[in-house]
Amino acid sequence: MLLSLAFVIIGLVLLVYGADVFVVGAASIARILGMSSLMIGLIVVGFATSAPEIIVGSVSAWNGKTSIAIGNAIGSNITNVGLVLGVSILLMPIVINSKTLMREFILMVLSIGLALVLILDGSLDRIDGIILCVAIMLVFYEIIRIARKAKKNDPIIAEFDQEYTEVDSSGKSVFKLIIGLTMLLIGAALLVRGASDIARQFGVSDLIIGLTIVAIGTSLPELAASIASLMKKEADIAIGNVIGSNMFNMLAVMGIPALINPVAVDSAVYTRDYPVMCGLTLLLAIMLFATKKHKLYRGEGILLAFCFFAYQYLLYVNTIT
Repeated sequence: MLLSLAFVIIGLVLLVYGADVFVVGAASIARILGMSSLMIGLIVVGFATSAPEIIVGSVSAWNGKTSIAIGNAIGSNITNVGLVLGVSILLMPIVINSKTLMREFILMVLSIGLALVLILDGSLDRIDGIILCVAIMLVFYEIIRIARKAKKNDPIIAEFDQEYTEVDSSGKSVFKLIIGLTMLLIGAALLVRGASDIARQFGVSDLIIGLTIVAIGTSLPELAASIASLMKKEADIAIGNVIGSNMFNMLAVMGIPALINPVAVDSAVYTRDYPVMCGLTLLLAIMLFATKKHKLYRGEGILLAFCFFAYQYLLYVNTIT
C-alpha cells in the first residue's frame, strides 16, 4: 500500500513539473518556427496542457485499463471547471473580454457533444477513436481560422504577447521538450500503476480511480497555470487554459486510448458523470454569457467549488454502498 501511494505521489510530481517543462519547450519551438503568440497560446499550449491527461490515458489503455482514460477525461473536465476555476475565482474575480475565447467555448461544447454521441452505444471503439482524432484536426483548423480573424485589440492577444516573449535556442527548446515528455511518460506510468494497485486493494473500479485520483492529479498543471496567469493579471489566459484543456480532453484523451484499446463504457458514465460534466459546463456558460460584463465573482467561484466537492462526495457514497 505504501509503495503504491509513493508511486502515485512521485507520478503526480513528475506530471506537474514535466507538463511545465514540456509546455515551455513546445511554446519556444513554435515561436522559433514563426507562429504568432495567439496561435501558440490557443493551439500549442492549449494542446500541451492536456499532455498529462493524454499520456496517462494512453498508458492506461496500453495496460488494458481504458476505463481510467475515460474517467480521466470526464473527471478532468469536472475538476477544471469546478476546482480549478472555482479556486481561481475565489482568489481573484475574473473578467473575460476576449471574443476569441467565446468562440473557442463553442468548440469545447461541440467536442463534449460529439464524445457523448459516440459513447451512447455503450462502447468506445476504434471507429470512435478515429472520429475523435479527425475532430482534433478539424478543431486545429477552426482555431487557426479564429486566430487569423481575431481583432488586433482582442485582450488575449496582448496577454499572449506578454506571456510568450522569451525564446530559448533551438537546442535548448528541443531538450526541454524531450525532458518534459520523458517526465510525463515516467510520471504517467507510475501514477497508473500506483492508482491501479490502490483501486485493486480497496475494490474500487478503474473508472472511479480515473474520475478522482488521476483526474485531480492530471489537472494540477491547469490549476497552477490558471493561478499564475491571474497573478499576472492575465484572466483571459486563465479561462483559456481551462477551455482548451476541456476541449482536448474530450477529443484526444478519449480518442487516442480508444485507438489503442477499445472498451465498453460503464453505464454510470451516462447516468452520473457525463450529466455532472454537462451541468457544470452549462453553469459556466450561464455565468459567462448571462451578463454583458462577462465577470465571474467570488460567489460563483464558491458555487463551482461546491459542485466539485459535492460530486466527489457522490462518488464516495456510490463507492462504499
